[in-house]
Amino acid sequence: MKYIFVNLKRFDMPKAMGGVNSLADVKDWARTVIEGCKGVSQYDVQKAFFFPEAHILGAVNDYGIPIGCQGVHTEDIGANFGAFTTYRPAAAMSALGCEWAIIGHCEERKTKTNEQLNQEVRCAVAAGLKVLFCIGEKPEEQPYIKNVLTEQISIGLAGVDTKDICIAYEPVWAIGPGKTPPDRDYIVMASALIKSVIDLPVIYGGGLKEENAAMLAGISTVDGGLIALTRFSGDIGFYPEEFLKIVDTYMK
Repeated sequence: MKYIFVNLKRFDMPKAMGGVNSLADVKDWARTVIEGCKGVSQYDVQKAFFFPEAHILGAVNDYGIPIGCQGVHTEDIGANFGAFTTYRPAAAMSALGCEWAIIGHCEERKTKTNEQLNQEVRCAVAAGLKVLFCIGEKPEEQPYIKNVLTEQISIGLAGVDTKDICIAYEPVWAIGPGKTPPDRDYIVMASALIKSVIDLPVIYGGGLKEENAAMLAGISTVDGGLIALTRFSGDIGFYPEEFLKIVDTYMK
């Protein structure tokens, strides 16, 4: 089974407000994105689109594509009856219609420990959500990549039923404008390392693009990719029309 995920960051913000969105009014953004990404159903792949919370209801109600939320709170609704102002409990996301949660993305790891992420994963799984669990090393951690990734897995997934968990490998040192992506040998090494620690699907979370799709498809220890649909060079912006080109190149 192959896995194709799309992580839609705050690309809904219009350019006039400092964002990259020139596609549609922010209220219609989720609809516009998904309409621009039609066609993936021709492939037998596990897929999900991770949206900012404001767009989840519209995406779930309109399309029937598996939708995910971007993280959950470390506690969940229960005895406190939802007293979680500003937080995103896993049960609430499940009730809205989410099927997935992305947890441990490099942006989230800036402020959270492995133990806190473990609590998120536990809450998500308990609420019936599948989890895309992101791991990866910072620049200063590259010499210790085996220890870093092993610890992120062992602590982050401690006590978790992993049947609905997929791992996303994100080389943190290579993510962002102007960064040099890892070559094939590095991705082979990292993905094989992860597979040796835990027997789960592993996708490349550093950005599945048209230019690296064929290379990633040829790595037996990589089971898919995470797509951002954003160009960080040239005409910086958000390009959902490139989605099928990326998927077609990867699957063929």
